[in-house]
Amino acid sequence: MAETEKLIANNKKAYHEYFILEKYEAGISLAGTEVKSIRMGKCSIKEAYVEIREGEVRIIGMNISPYEKGNIFNRDPLRPRKLLLHKAEIRKLGHQIREKGYTLMPLRVYLKGSLVKVEVGLAKGKKLYDKRADIAAKDVRREAEREFKNVRLR
Repeated sequence: MAETEKLIANNKKAYHEYFILEKYEAGISLAGTEVKSIRMGKCSIKEAYVEIREGEVRIIGMNISPYEKGNIFNRDPLRPRKLLLHKAEIRKLGHQIREKGYTLMPLRVYLKGSLVKVEVGLAKGKKLYDKRADIAAKDVRREAEREFKNVRLR
C-alpha cells in the first residue's frame, strides 16, 4: 500500500540561497500538541537550520505554533527539536559539513502516512552570480511556457 505525503512547510529560500547536493529523510521528535499543530499546518521552517552536536542532529529555529486547545501541554514554539537519522548517516553528514562551505538545511516538512518527516539537504552556498543565473534561466523558461501557451491557443 503506497503511503501518501502531505506537504506542511516548504523552504523555498533554501533552494534560492544554496545548491542542494544530497537529500535525507529524517523523523522528528515531537510532543503530542506539536503533532496536532503540524497536522493543522501551523509550522514554518523559513529561518531554520540543522546542526550536529555530540552525535545528535537538531533542527534550530523551526516554528511550530502552539496548539489552541493544548493549554499547559504546549511547548516553546522555537525550541530545538531532535531529528532521527541513522548513526552512519549522522557520521557521514558530520564529516561533510566540516568541509568549507557545506551546511545542513531543512527543505520541507511533510506527513508520510501518520508520521511527521523532515527532508534535510546537504547544501553549499551560492554566490551572487549563481543566483542571477538561476533567475535568468527561470525567466527564459517562463517566457518559453508563455509562448507555448499562446501557440496552443491559436
